[in-house]
Amino acid sequence: MHMCGKCKKACGALLLIGGILFLLQDLNIWNFWGISWYTFVLILVGGSKLCHKKCPDCQAPVKK
Repeated sequence: MHMCGKCKKACGALLLIGGILFLLQDLNIWNFWGISWYTFVLILVGGSKLCHKKCPDCQAPVKK
């Protein structure tokens, strides 16, 4: 699967934000949600697949 740099940065930023939120939850600093980590990962994977299919840069043919 080929992803453009724009989509890679967006997915990386969402993963970082989610990781920080789960860290804050584990440290009992900010506990505002009750979802598990695998639910977050499944939502992230589904969202990235959906964005990947809609992105014109990702759908461009790969040059070899």
